[in-house]
Amino acid sequence: MADFATGAPFLNTLLQAEGIEVRGRVTESYAQILNPESLRFLAALHRTFDARRIELLKCRQIRQAEIDQGKLPDFLASTAHIRSGDWKCCAPAPGLVDRRVEITGPVDRKMIINALNSGATQFMADFEDATSPTWDNLIQGQLNMRDAIARTISFSGPEGKVYRLKDNGLATLLCRPRGLHLEEHHVFVDGQPLSGSLLDFGLYFYHNAKRSLFIGAGPYYYVPKLESHLEARWWNDVFNFAQDYVRVPRGTIRATVLIETILAAFEMEEILYELREHSSGLNCGRWDYIFSTIKRLRNHPQFVMPERKDVTMATHFMASYVKLLISTCHKRGVHAMGGMAAQIPIRNDPAANDAAFEKVRKDKLREAEAGHDGTWVAHPGLIPIAKEIFDKVMPTPNQIHVQKPAQITAADLLSTKFEGGITDVGVRANVSVALAYMANWLSGMGCVPLHNLMEDAATAEISRSQLWQWLKFASKTSEGQTITPDYVQKIIDEEDAKLKASLGDKYTAAYTNAKGHLRRIVLEKDFPEFLTLVCYGDIVEQQPPRTISHL
Repeated sequence: MADFATGAPFLNTLLQAEGIEVRGRVTESYAQILNPESLRFLAALHRTFDARRIELLKCRQIRQAEIDQGKLPDFLASTAHIRSGDWKCCAPAPGLVDRRVEITGPVDRKMIINALNSGATQFMADFEDATSPTWDNLIQGQLNMRDAIARTISFSGPEGKVYRLKDNGLATLLCRPRGLHLEEHHVFVDGQPLSGSLLDFGLYFYHNAKRSLFIGAGPYYYVPKLESHLEARWWNDVFNFAQDYVRVPRGTIRATVLIETILAAFEMEEILYELREHSSGLNCGRWDYIFSTIKRLRNHPQFVMPERKDVTMATHFMASYVKLLISTCHKRGVHAMGGMAAQIPIRNDPAANDAAFEKVRKDKLREAEAGHDGTWVAHPGLIPIAKEIFDKVMPTPNQIHVQKPAQITAADLLSTKFEGGITDVGVRANVSVALAYMANWLSGMGCVPLHNLMEDAATAEISRSQLWQWLKFASKTSEGQTITPDYVQKIIDEEDAKLKASLGDKYTAAYTNAKGHLRRIVLEKDFPEFLTLVCYGDIVEQQPPRTISHL
């Protein structure tokens, strides 16, 4: 089949006549994913659910205005009957009973093969924070996922090595679509851009639902960035519609919700209730949770946080959130998943590598002993560490049966008991991470190793939102420097100069664009909801060659 941009007039005319317009290139292989049947399914999803998605996003804006005016988050009086009710979610599905070590990463072909072969119990293939949403990344990712479910996926590396799936012991595959706020400007329905959530969910489901059932594991999802149980209800309705459309039983889909926003923390039980026929638990999305807390409470000076390294899982508001999540999940019979270990092996420094691995051990031991049923890692080298700890603490497939009731109040979740401070080094670290990550994201890479950590959109969001908040309240560093626009601008220039010097001819226009974006989102009065929304226009207009910098 020819590229849509230069041929295939019959198919193009057919789809446009039905109100579906594909603006991204469609090669012969892409047409296997973007066929008329799957596009009609996407159009049906859009026509049924997009208006409500937009209304839900408007509700977020209204809630932000209320918070700015002093109406801080609290547990909902209107849903108290759900929290006090005697109900359970569905039993764990095949392939999701034992979830002690899940690995996450982008939807690259090699990554998918290595992750499924890694020895992890699950692999979450991430179309959201770990993938830059270039058209090629998205559609090649869907091809990769299809081939993974079909067990036909392979990859030939430039060095001649061929990567294939093992015959057995594969991780269970889960898909994380993009959040409700992102649109896909390469596919339009009735003149409106398709939701990124619906594109990612819909293509994976349409092509893989029945085959996933055949192999006995899926279709399974992670749902990101929810801010209310009404958004969970939207997803549940999407799931029911999709299952009816392809004629698989309701309840076939299972979804783990990432509790990675401060508002969702107050509605954990309600979120589980809305998804109870499809629920496979909740996950502590710790980095996005920190970002969300800063973002939603950004106009209140008492919530100014110290630099990122000092906001640990022992910080009171974070520890309270973990306790509430575990208690809620086990009360309702589902998994309580731990968060990401962002460390990666440091191959050229044994001492630093040992120190990094020790941090991982302590983090995973804390999670296992707290009652989590599993955890996340970003690198295959961390799987043995996490597995050893969970095997010792949790000899059963999970510990859902262990009830740890927690009396967590709104004051606990909104605690301002912060330890640590702000240093010049911390300000520079935030600038450096934000600059390098945004440049790589604009270059097609959504998961970037920086300073011996695997950074994704969530950690870049923390970096830029802290800079904005420190500027707003003229916070002071421990060295006595007031954080002013001139001070931050100077550091941005200096960190950019360091990147330019270290990268040489690898310093591309993406870094210049990232610098301009960072200046605006940090120095301007208005706070953009997501930096990916700020940068997405660059990706739609042009898709530069994929590059990555290792700092």
